Amino acid sequence: MTIEVRVPTLGESVTEATVATWFKKPGDAVVTDEMLCELETDKVTVEVPAPASGVLGEIVAGEGETVGVDALLATLEAGEGAAAAQSATAQSATAPAPAASAEAPAAGGATVDVMVPVLGESVTEATVSTWFKAVGDSVQQDEMLCELETDKVSVEVPAPAAGVLTEILAPEGATVEAAGKLAILTTGAGAAVPAAEKAAPAPATARDVADAPSARKIMTEKGIDPAAVQGSGRDGRVMKGDVIAALNKPAAPAAAPAAPRVPVPAEDAAREERIRMTRLRQTIARRLKDAQNTAAILTTYNEVDMTEVMALRSQYKDEFEKRHGVRLGFMSFFTKACCAALKDVPEVNAEIDGDEIVYKNFVHMGIAAGTPQGLVVPVIRDADTMSFAAIEAAIAEKGRRARDGKLSMAELQGGTFTISNGGVYGSLMSSPILNPPQSGILGMHKIQQRPMVINGEIVARPMMYLALSYDHRIVDGKGAVTFLVKVKEALEDPRRLLMDL
Repeated sequence: MTIEVRVPTLGESVTEATVATWFKKPGDAVVTDEMLCELETDKVTVEVPAPASGVLGEIVAGEGETVGVDALLATLEAGEGAAAAQSATAQSATAPAPAASAEAPAAGGATVDVMVPVLGESVTEATVSTWFKAVGDSVQQDEMLCELETDKVSVEVPAPAAGVLTEILAPEGATVEAAGKLAILTTGAGAAVPAAEKAAPAPATARDVADAPSARKIMTEKGIDPAAVQGSGRDGRVMKGDVIAALNKPAAPAAAPAAPRVPVPAEDAAREERIRMTRLRQTIARRLKDAQNTAAILTTYNEVDMTEVMALRSQYKDEFEKRHGVRLGFMSFFTKACCAALKDVPEVNAEIDGDEIVYKNFVHMGIAAGTPQGLVVPVIRDADTMSFAAIEAAIAEKGRRARDGKLSMAELQGGTFTISNGGVYGSLMSSPILNPPQSGILGMHKIQQRPMVINGEIVARPMMYLALSYDHRIVDGKGAVTFLVKVKEALEDPRRLLMDL
């Protein structure tokens, strides 16, 4: 049976792409979801997976050709047609076949590739953190084989079929590309592994790859050394976008020499412990530093009297939990207050894209959460349309899954504003750092009894300092102060939130 391989949907407003690289040639056997080719648009790189298992027949669109959405790329022979096509190709071939990564299985067995799953938007690689199975182990379908760590979340990789783990191609600590091959399973009667392979998994080895034709053309025209361009495509392949980014990248200023590390006495060195930073921690460090280097960050402060919010919460918390099945906390009040303030000061809910300011007519609220692995910011989408109960339920559910490392990539992307609650750790005052490309972040702090002058009398009130860090490129001081005052007013008189004032 002949199956057509067509150009997938490329994204909003994208109508055509260039065929960058074919990973398979006519006559090659492929399995479902194995990558056949890579397309390049003016925005992203798109990999095209095999729609079924079989043999690649005719390649209709060669490397360098421009194709439209749903255009025919190639044909795939499945079923009986696959065997015939493969046999015909083998008889006509003159070049030696490439070496296989694992020995052919015994009669009745079949090999199944374990591939890196989809990692999420803009995520191109991951690190193999843990293998739960060793070479030679029997596995059931959907049983967890290994865990990958990206710069945002951990991803578990299940077994695509039942069988025996024949070969590990990417050992713990190896960096793998999106849609790369992790291991090989053998199913059926051929599910057996040589003893030598059980002793130690084979390390992943890089292979030579050709850069995308469009990338090679630009590098030749501009006289760019390919070695100086960091590739983002499959197996490190340099794509057109990589070359353009390299051309547009400003020259880095000469870095100040790092301060030499003070020599440590031998008796102290013996008591030190060195642990490599996780990808998540490295990304947190890089993003925070990028935010400082890119945005014009300024922080303004105010304080809020929490008397009314605490009284309202105390009065209704039991009935609220009984009715909605979730506890009434402070975060829903702050989320509601911020959503209301963002409507009045929309520039705090905007971002810079090139020379344009993008105003968001919705609020995707990021709620910073500390986890054993580091700080993550799950996003509550359309928080401005949600009730107190819905917000509390979403915060509780995402916080629990964040601590368990179960958040998906989609849940960590697309936020328009962030709230960070350092008060849960006892922080009295701090200046939060922006979460790019957002232009504002609200810092909550510890509630502390302080003497306040109320109607000419000194009384003790539960006070909290608020801090708004903002991007001064978008938000002027007046807007920032106005935003914080709006939040303060809503929290000191929470009835305003119920009446949409």
